[in-house]
Amino acid sequence: MIGFMGTDIHGFIEVRNSCVDSSEPDDDELFFRWHPAIALEHVYDGRSYAAFGCLFGVRVRSFEPLAAQRGFPHDASHAVTRAFERERDDSHSPSWISWAEWEEADWDSMESITGSSAPGGRLTRRQAVSDDDWGDVRAVMGVLAKRHGAENVRLVVWFDN
Repeated sequence: MIGFMGTDIHGFIEVRNSCVDSSEPDDDELFFRWHPAIALEHVYDGRSYAAFGCLFGVRVRSFEPLAAQRGFPHDASHAVTRAFERERDDSHSPSWISWAEWEEADWDSMESITGSSAPGGRLTRRQAVSDDDWGDVRAVMGVLAKRHGAENVRLVVWFDN
């Protein structure tokens, strides 16, 4: 019997600003660029296929994804690029979404969520990306956006099976 392979999400919340990146030993220049703020695993440890589909078009394809198939950002921070490169051979569907895009989404739009790995019935985007699972991600991104601006905060992700 072949077992079901689950899909997990990996990534980082990044912030763009002018500061020295203390995670880089040779960085002593104040350039306006992306820096790792926090690894996703510190604020999200779930496996929500409805959310993966709603946000990035992975697993469940019912909503028009907010940020599907964007690829890994060419301007990602050094630390996030290294993390992705370590996992690249076993990863798929890299993408990213800014806090500004997250805030502008229509969270009350409703779609049918069906399939073997999704809950049946109709859900809003808000239900698919619930505060129970994603509230800490939202909170961290929101706090960083207050300080640095919504366009200067993003979630960079990739998936594995």
